[in-house]
Amino acid sequence: MKDQEKIQELQILEQSIQNILMQKQAFQMELSETEAALNELGKSGDEVFKIIGQLMIKSDKSTIKEELTEKQKLFGIRMKNLEKQESSLADQIEKLRDEIMNSSKK
Repeated sequence: MKDQEKIQELQILEQSIQNILMQKQAFQMELSETEAALNELGKSGDEVFKIIGQLMIKSDKSTIKEELTEKQKLFGIRMKNLEKQESSLADQIEKLRDEIMNSSKK
């Protein structure tokens, strides 16, 4: 592979890692909101409400807790997957940068 092709591939990998970082940030925000909702749910009494669209509906506390816990698990799994992808891309980027640097020294 020519240096120019390696540089283009490096740019694509860097864009991919940026996309992953943005996704991670969005999931982290969702995870934080879910954890805050679970925390508040624990402090609340038996009467709880859930917002659906533009409506606030009285809901069963245990059902909401179950939904939020599932959501929390899902975001955790997605975060781990994104972290694995990020790590893999970072390794590829490092390897490609080394190749480019070594070939430019020749």
